[in-house]
Amino acid sequence: MTRSAGRPQILTAALLAPAVLLFAVMLLAPLLVIVVFAFGERAPAGGYAAAFTFDNFLNLPARGKAFINTLTLAPIGTLLTAVIAFPVAYFLALRCDPKWRVTLLVLVMAPFWTSQLLRYYAWIMLLGAKGVPAWLSYLGFPDIRIINTPWAVLIGAVYGYLPLMVPPIYVSLEKLDKRLLEASSDLGATPLRSFLQVTLPLALPGVATGAMLVFILLMGDYILPQYLGGGKVFFIGNALVDLFLQSRNWPYGAAVSLALVAIMFVTILVYMRFVLGGSGQRRVALV
Repeated sequence: MTRSAGRPQILTAALLAPAVLLFAVMLLAPLLVIVVFAFGERAPAGGYAAAFTFDNFLNLPARGKAFINTLTLAPIGTLLTAVIAFPVAYFLALRCDPKWRVTLLVLVMAPFWTSQLLRYYAWIMLLGAKGVPAWLSYLGFPDIRIINTPWAVLIGAVYGYLPLMVPPIYVSLEKLDKRLLEASSDLGATPLRSFLQVTLPLALPGVATGAMLVFILLMGDYILPQYLGGGKVFFIGNALVDLFLQSRNWPYGAAVSLALVAIMFVTILVYMRFVLGGSGQRRVALV
């Protein structure tokens, strides 16, 4: 390799070095601390005491309810968000008048302009006894309770994370070559068949990207189950707050954190293997 040929690689390495260093300090260093804590013991007054034990990992089933709730409601919430986001993105990309497209996209992202906490407080009022249940009671459906249930958490998940799901699907659909739909129609395919065999497969990378973003954030969410679930729908995030801030059992909390990281890692591996593994899809980004 000549000296001139090696210069682009040196320049690339020099440009990447700050980001790699920041990544190592901001992500890997805290993760290393968590690993050390996970093998320790709880100090008599709370916190961390140096030790080397696997008891914290063996005690993970004690928080099984939090894991079950998270691993059940997070995928369901992600699926519901994708089902609702797809028609919105489809309309914006393929049916909407171009002069209104940007405005409508901004409106989709508008909920992010306010605090997530304030938005969930609004849903507490809507789903509480004087909100939707009262309206349903007037229609002849009494004694319906929504707040502090898994249903309230799922409603909050769809509302809170819909703005993250729509843009990736929109980008995939916006790039769709409309001549493919015309060719499908010319060959005698019905609109439904064209959608299932042309539109949906080409939009799957965007759906997968949005689903991964929403799923990862839902897995670690604390505010959503705490407020809309009323503390009765316990996620792993709630368990971590309890272990670190209330019971001050840092080693056990670190073990639960590592279990959550392991679940995320496996999820991303499956995502990369089955979703991005197809030809032409490896270039789809997560952001």
